[in-house]
Amino acid sequence: MIDYRSDTVTRPTPGMLAAMNQAVVGDDVFGEDPTVNKLEKMCAALFGMPAAVFCPSGTMTNQIAIKCHTQPGDELICDTLSHVYQYEGGGIAFNSGVSVRLVNGSRGRITADQVLESINPVDVHKPLTTLVCLENTANRGGGSCYDFNDIQLIREACSEKKLGLHLDGARLFNALVARNESPLRYGEVFDSISICLSKGLGAPVGSLLIGDTPFIQRARRIRKVFGGGMRQAGSLAAAGIYALENHIARLAIDHEHAQLIAAAWRKKSFIGDIFPVETNIVIFEVSNSYTAPQLAVKLKEHAILAIAISPKIIRMVVHLDIHELDVERTLEVIGKL
Repeated sequence: MIDYRSDTVTRPTPGMLAAMNQAVVGDDVFGEDPTVNKLEKMCAALFGMPAAVFCPSGTMTNQIAIKCHTQPGDELICDTLSHVYQYEGGGIAFNSGVSVRLVNGSRGRITADQVLESINPVDVHKPLTTLVCLENTANRGGGSCYDFNDIQLIREACSEKKLGLHLDGARLFNALVARNESPLRYGEVFDSISICLSKGLGAPVGSLLIGDTPFIQRARRIRKVFGGGMRQAGSLAAAGIYALENHIARLAIDHEHAQLIAAAWRKKSFIGDIFPVETNIVIFEVSNSYTAPQLAVKLKEHAILAIAISPKIIRMVVHLDIHELDVERTLEVIGKL
């Protein structure tokens, strides 16, 4: 099977497996796993921020960040399509007791003006707005990337209104490669950043939450409360280190492959709108001959896996386990449909 369901389906490469096997481990809850400590320092330095904490998943790092930034009864602002709202099991309410002000942005991206318009007035009848969450790239936006100037304007709005600013950077490295940007700039404008190692970077598990030292100290306490403390986690951290050292630049290959696949779909009469392809995600509308689930079944008959994310919309995600021959085969199948 050629699996485009997600970039979470990747398997460790031989080099990554070797690094995992050779990792020196200790007890991370005691702060004694040298490989975890190395990964955390490496990621913090990459973004020019003081500290980081290693967690099992991006959902956990996002939820820890929200808990650290807010109090029960507060409200956060995010786009309607945001992962923190759509795909984290209602964790904003369950874990933090926080309500959400949803913004209809552009393919998962919001603006500073929308942030300012969404802040509640000081009124005992309304929740206190305390946090803004952005997602870059935006998954449901087709892997869309923020313009960094727009992020800076949001930072200014948050500073003016004394709001925290958190980044769900599950696919941030895709954005950095696509826009040729420096992670240091992101560390300058966000109060906290979540990065995922198990998507385009290909690690089997793990995400990091990055911030200043007091914030990460609180985050470690919340990680414990959420049940996320790990013991000899150095083998997992070694996979993350290998991914950061070897798999960032190659993301450009995934972006090129996504462009080829999108171009093939554009030629088909039963395909409607296709989101602009900026990174490794292709989202398109199906019409006429197929519903999205029907087309997904048809692709599966040709050993290609894709996800129907609605009755009319299909998502395909390119990753390091999709090779050039896989793309050629995919283009061949699309051409015959």
